[in-house]
Amino acid sequence: MALIREVSRSKIKLPYRTYYYGRINTLPPELIGKRVVILVYEEFEEKSKDILRLRLIKQFCEYVLNSKNCSKMFNIVSKTWNPVTGCLHYCTYCWARKLALTKLRNHERYKKGFIPRLNEKEFKTKFDEGLVFVTDMGDLFGDFIPSDWIIKVINYIRKFPKTLFLFLTKNPERYFEFIDIMPPNAILGATIETNRDNIYLEHYISRAPLPSRRYEAMKKLNWDKKFISIEPILDFDLEIFVKWIKEINPIIVYVGYDNYNNKLLEPPLKKTLKLIETLSDYTLTIKKTIRPAWYEGLNKYVN
Repeated sequence: MALIREVSRSKIKLPYRTYYYGRINTLPPELIGKRVVILVYEEFEEKSKDILRLRLIKQFCEYVLNSKNCSKMFNIVSKTWNPVTGCLHYCTYCWARKLALTKLRNHERYKKGFIPRLNEKEFKTKFDEGLVFVTDMGDLFGDFIPSDWIIKVINYIRKFPKTLFLFLTKNPERYFEFIDIMPPNAILGATIETNRDNIYLEHYISRAPLPSRRYEAMKKLNWDKKFISIEPILDFDLEIFVKWIKEINPIIVYVGYDNYNNKLLEPPLKKTLKLIETLSDYTLTIKKTIRPAWYEGLNKYVN
């Protein structure tokens, strides 16, 4: 504890409280030269209770949300809304493209394939609270989406300030183009399956921007409600990947394996569980499909 020998008379008044600025003559060596905040013991106790309460809330949310194995959709989502559909990233594991080209191939939206399309009828949809996942059948912020489509979507969600809208993209650099008009009820998310760009390049995973570019964009993004989806998870370097997520500072992280037997370059289960444990120390971390890597069952046949 620092010893305060002298407090200057200068002060500044802010709402509810007066803050005094003074000089601390004695500090532990590791704090010298750093800005410090002084709390009286009662304030320290109160802040400690706040931190404990937030930790308990986080633990409770993780317990509730992780108690269900949700493999098809984020289990915090109450509704999906597709004002824009289609994508040109051509991800090898994309369930939406496969669905559009098979079961939904005769649907009006997909008769010409999984190409970007503005769905005017969707702008008659009404929302009442809850969390809405916007465009799960495409990538709204892909470079192939016209800016006026995105502006139309953003302007529409402004009409429903009590509803949270979750955006998820593999091109988060484009968020910066619209950040000045983005309403506060938007959660800005990015899919980052790994920290290893070489997996993308060597295995032709996707035409989307490389994971490192997505990380850099999300790290620089000045937004208080950020979301990261590590799904489908690809093999990674634990320390680097954790560092990435910490620097992005998301309020929620989802982690899950591929659901569609694409035989991706997956990490072993033990490694993924360590990632989840580490991320849970500082943010809300939700498990989706968590299972052994597809090849782990073959280990018993290997000498």
